Amino acid sequence: MIQNYFKIALRNLLKRKFHSLVMIFGLSVGMTFTFLIMSYVWGELSVNRDLRNADNQYIVRSRWKNPDMGTDIATLGPLGATLKADYPNLVANFYRYDGITVAVSKGEKHFREEVQTGDSTLLAMYGFPLLHGNAKTALTQKSSVAITEEKALKYFGKTDVLGETLTLHNFIGGKQQFQVTAVLRNPPNNSVNNLLPKPAEVFIPLSSLDGRKGAEDNWDFPYMITYIELQKGVSPKDLEKPVTQTLATHASANTKANLEVYLTPLKDYYQEANNGLVRKMIYTLSGVTLFILLMAIVNFVNISIGKSSSRLKEIGVRKVLGSHKTQLVGQFLAESIILALFAMFLSIIFYEISRSAFSEILGKPLPSSLTLFPYSLIMPLLSAFFIGVMAGIYPAFVLSGISSIDSMKGKLKSIKENVMLRRGLVALQFVIALFVFAGAMVISRQVNYFFNKNLGYNKESLVSIAVPRDWTPEGLSKMEAIRDQLSQLKEVSNVSLSYEIPNGNNGGHAGLYKSGQDSAQAIHTQFLSTDEKYADTYQIKILAGKFFNARQGAHQPNRIVLNQAATKALGYLNPEDAVGQQVRVHNVPGLLTVDGVSADFNFASMHQVIKPLGFFHVKEGNAFRFLTFRLNPANLGESMAAVENKWRQLMPDAPFEYAFMDDTLQKLYKSEMQLKKASQIATVLSVIIVLLGVLGMVSLSVARRTRELGIRKVLGSSEAAIIMLFLREFLLVMVIAMLISFPLAFLTMQRWLETYAFRIKINWEPFAMVGLGFCSIVTLLVCLQTTKAALTNPVKSLRSE
Repeated sequence: MIQNYFKIALRNLLKRKFHSLVMIFGLSVGMTFTFLIMSYVWGELSVNRDLRNADNQYIVRSRWKNPDMGTDIATLGPLGATLKADYPNLVANFYRYDGITVAVSKGEKHFREEVQTGDSTLLAMYGFPLLHGNAKTALTQKSSVAITEEKALKYFGKTDVLGETLTLHNFIGGKQQFQVTAVLRNPPNNSVNNLLPKPAEVFIPLSSLDGRKGAEDNWDFPYMITYIELQKGVSPKDLEKPVTQTLATHASANTKANLEVYLTPLKDYYQEANNGLVRKMIYTLSGVTLFILLMAIVNFVNISIGKSSSRLKEIGVRKVLGSHKTQLVGQFLAESIILALFAMFLSIIFYEISRSAFSEILGKPLPSSLTLFPYSLIMPLLSAFFIGVMAGIYPAFVLSGISSIDSMKGKLKSIKENVMLRRGLVALQFVIALFVFAGAMVISRQVNYFFNKNLGYNKESLVSIAVPRDWTPEGLSKMEAIRDQLSQLKEVSNVSLSYEIPNGNNGGHAGLYKSGQDSAQAIHTQFLSTDEKYADTYQIKILAGKFFNARQGAHQPNRIVLNQAATKALGYLNPEDAVGQQVRVHNVPGLLTVDGVSADFNFASMHQVIKPLGFFHVKEGNAFRFLTFRLNPANLGESMAAVENKWRQLMPDAPFEYAFMDDTLQKLYKSEMQLKKASQIATVLSVIIVLLGVLGMVSLSVARRTRELGIRKVLGSSEAAIIMLFLREFLLVMVIAMLISFPLAFLTMQRWLETYAFRIKINWEPFAMVGLGFCSIVTLLVCLQTTKAALTNPVKSLRSE
């Protein structure tokens, strides 16, 4: 019996090839997008789940009363080790690290790598699989280094490299040899080695690099990333009093008054970080995916209903010949399930074809369907079966229940309900498509605003390069000399040496207050360490005074430059009033004289308002990380070649790895860029699915109303009137869909935009463009489909009946 169902089902599908292909292709597009997004979501939900003892692992976080005093993901340097030493019955293990960027060399190979300088507990605590080495002893020696499989191949061309050495450039201008004691299998995405913007793949012991010591024992250092593993049966609540007691014993009064330490399960942290950014991305993409899949299912159901309604006479004949209702139900369900299965197999092929391109858009690798087996087969099969049954329910139970006589006459008493159902489904499709389309338009405009807005500095032709670090007075003088030689290139207009660039990574924070005021009145200010050429290189406007000794005289100590936000917070009405005034900064001895006031500029992302900011001259601390070049824009390729050639002469051992400011900003808004690309893809897919649905519905409608069209033409209807007969229905549905979708899109996107301090204003223009564009596309398709029927000789139309 079942075999017979499938034979007849295949014959019917082949008989109506066009509609079958439209249904299969439309559904496969929706299923492919669903599989891609669900694969991404599964990967995001799996982060940190495979770490050893993941249920007992926590990251120690800080909540500051004034957020400028520290960072959420880090805490005080010695806290983790102290808790383990004082409360071993509560804390089973701990790991701390300080993330740094270091030049690493092997022979003639020189690269700048993200390095974790951390505790020796790393490998044993998290169970990272090793290709070579001993997890318990690998990082116990000061000159030991653990690297990933990828880095081993990069530097040595093989993975069995225990005992080999790598050269790391330290912070006092020297080089140190480190012996490879462990090679890790490339770790999956996790929040231990991949917490910061770039994953660390080189690991060395704490304080093993000269010039970078003491942070792990410094209770005033709030930037140590710390993890702890609790004993079995111990909860974070059990550690609250010990943490409070530890802070009361060791932390400074200012820290105790402002800091609250709390634990977040490592299994949950990835989704909660950055204000729940990953979770929001998961919800957003899942919602869009649900919409796309729903549209594809609606298409499938709609065409299935329309197609089945034309088979009333077939149903009547079957009943007269003795078919039971159960047999008719089985027949319709079989046809629907077969179509869904075809779509499912096609979607798996589409998944493999589009997987790599989609991985680039989302910034995450997506596994192949073979890797996900058996889930990659079970879930699609269940989905296909569910969708097939859902689409076949109407013809299976409603049409098979019509009496034999009515079926033979082609009568359907519920024809009005049938039309209303199909119109309602089409309206639902239009609502979803218009919502996605409008949302994508707003997202695209906001992301473009990031790159077109005046940031307060000129980002064009601006290139930053990380430099070797020798943080001694002699090292600073040497780097200033190199800067001056590079600035003499005709391809370069300005060069600046600084510790920070506008990439969203904060500089140090401290309290700033007027001389004579109490320190309790200090405003928390972000500080940048730069040379005197920074403002000219970035083309930051100076509102009053001067930017250190930028254009005249020698360096003068104890000078500071503030931005306008800082001077306003200090109570100066005009920038000129602040110049020459004396201020104090927490933990900086002596008085500082305000040398100048700069205009406000966006140093961080546009999620944040511009905060008080101050500039220290790089000579005050000797710390630097970047050279920033403003190139002559005539030929950037030749300019970069000239800079690289001179760089190789002056610093042959230093990696030449540069980034244009546009690329730096793209990394700063990586999540927004991904959302923009995903929304654009969703828009294209939703439009394709809608058009396939319209195509199928119009062709079915034309086929079923052939005789009616012939009669209308005989009675004098024009071709335009006949086209409008079909078009009117879709335009009416579209108007209703706009009235529903546009208010929803406006409210949703308005709420999304509220997370940005700098944002566009939503007006009627994007909605008008979306509505007009969508109407034009649907109108064109309907006209193309109905024109042939409108031009057909009515004699042929009547003869067809």
